[in-house]
Amino acid sequence: MRRQILDIALTLGVGTLGAVLFTLVGFPAASLTGAAVAVTLAGIAGLRFGLPVWLRNGAFVVLGVNIGTGVTPAMLQSAATWPLSIGILGVSLVVGMALAQAGLVRWMSFAPRDAALAAAPGHLSYVLSLSLEKGGETPRIAVVQSIRVLFLTLCVPLLVTVFFGGAGVALLPSPVMSVGALAGLAAAALALGFVFQRLRLPAAFLLAGMFVSALGHALEVTPGRLSPAFEFAAFVIMGSLIGSRFAGQSGAVLRNSFLAGLWVTGVNVVVTLAAMAVALMLLGLPPALLIVGFAPGGVEAMAAIAVTLGLDPAFVAAHHVMRLMILTFLIPVWLQRSGPQSSDFKGKG
Repeated sequence: MRRQILDIALTLGVGTLGAVLFTLVGFPAASLTGAAVAVTLAGIAGLRFGLPVWLRNGAFVVLGVNIGTGVTPAMLQSAATWPLSIGILGVSLVVGMALAQAGLVRWMSFAPRDAALAAAPGHLSYVLSLSLEKGGETPRIAVVQSIRVLFLTLCVPLLVTVFFGGAGVALLPSPVMSVGALAGLAAAALALGFVFQRLRLPAAFLLAGMFVSALGHALEVTPGRLSPAFEFAAFVIMGSLIGSRFAGQSGAVLRNSFLAGLWVTGVNVVVTLAAMAVALMLLGLPPALLIVGFAPGGVEAMAAIAVTLGLDPAFVAAHHVMRLMILTFLIPVWLQRSGPQSSDFKGKG
């Protein structure tokens, strides 16, 4: 118990320090990106990090509640355009995963099944559980996937801010939500989150927080936005979770997986940009919204970035959740088509 408390304190301390430093220099989505960078660097340097499941789930609930406060009738009216954009997104997932897997097998000595899991544009916990079950190179896959998530967490807010000037304030109602209203939403979201988890829905606690918050705000039962303190804490926890995925990895695994991670990230970025161009021509949606909605990063991280940059969180969350749902069915089929597990990488790290 004492070890766990020390791990939590160290992780959040380093993450908070990074968030404060990034805030001081004016980096976009500073509390999220600063925590991710700080914990990543400290983990590579050898520090041990760990956050318990209950703290992660609590942060996801708060992030979901935060996203739900920005859901407006105008955003819901735009849902008529979502099926086509989600279809474009689905095609891009298949194309990107096929190209990324082919490169990992041909040039980086990945087994086909390991390459399929490493190439998946999202659903990290699901991917790693499948790897463990199938006896794959789980640490290697974790590093490749984490490079993708970390790169997108850092670059998406910077790209959108520099080229499109996202402000992160226009979507949230101005009054601060009362502590009682937040406590009620959090309790309801936690209960619903466990139900969603039993139903095996992706990002169960984030979805639950979004659902109860959107409902509460639509009915004007829980008006207002989160206080800056709660928002800052949730983003720091999320950034720390992203960065902590690098802790404990050996130097050999990191070296041999870094280029693979860059390859997967690059392929996904190129394919995503092509899909965005198609959606832009067909639907005329704002480029900044499409970047965050289509970016193959973690659903929680991208939804959080949408809020901090003043973009439509409902559109972003819907597209990322659908991406995870598509991958839930796509990855097992892909693994079956990838053949038996074998790799000439074993023993090299």
